[in-house]
Amino acid sequence: MTTTSDAASASILSQYAVTGTDKTKADTSTTSKTGTQTMGKDTFLQLLVTQMKNQNPLDPQDNSEFVAQLAQFSSVEGINNLNDTVSGLATNYTSTQSLQASALVGHSVLAQNSTATVNTSTGMSGQFDLASSTTDATVKVYDANGNLVKNIDLGSQAAGTVGFTWDGKSNDGTALTSGTYKFVASATVDGKEVAQTTYLPATVTSVTVGSTSGDMKLKLSDGSSVSLANVKTIGS
Repeated sequence: MTTTSDAASASILSQYAVTGTDKTKADTSTTSKTGTQTMGKDTFLQLLVTQMKNQNPLDPQDNSEFVAQLAQFSSVEGINNLNDTVSGLATNYTSTQSLQASALVGHSVLAQNSTATVNTSTGMSGQFDLASSTTDATVKVYDANGNLVKNIDLGSQAAGTVGFTWDGKSNDGTALTSGTYKFVASATVDGKEVAQTTYLPATVTSVTVGSTSGDMKLKLSDGSSVSLANVKTIGS
């Protein structure tokens, strides 16, 4: 037999009904609602009040069941408040990172890149990370036309960060013109030549801020962009 309380609760729940397919999706947190609203703490409280107003006075709701529903309401309220707090912290964190990144404009950074604009009169320094020791590490420098202009022999190196410098001269000692050059690092590991990721200097010209900190990009003086997460060293 359907009670007045059950009928009133059913009326409220009908606004939040989901289909069988939607119920399956709900298990993976992708529920599609057929109603126009989503259930939250206000709906839960509305259901609780409706049950109390329409309960049978000769057979009132059991105290333990009532307390259990109140506990559930408190849990829903706490989770909603926690979500709001975490969202606020995430927003503040992104804003803080944006301010810190904007302070990098005009400064030199060492970022993951394969090309760099080099003033050959002063030369440049770069780095790469070795996962394991090597008997032979080298860095090859190519000009804008793809011609190999310099072999930098670094010999045996232990695992870790390996630094290298280039004086802006070719293999025969000729001073080259300033411009954009490509750097290809490699290391011999277990008899095989393994390519290495290079970190090269560049000046930050602007910062692009996305919806999350992971979308933050630094635009470099050579026109390329790099994620803030890929910056290894911040210079002057």
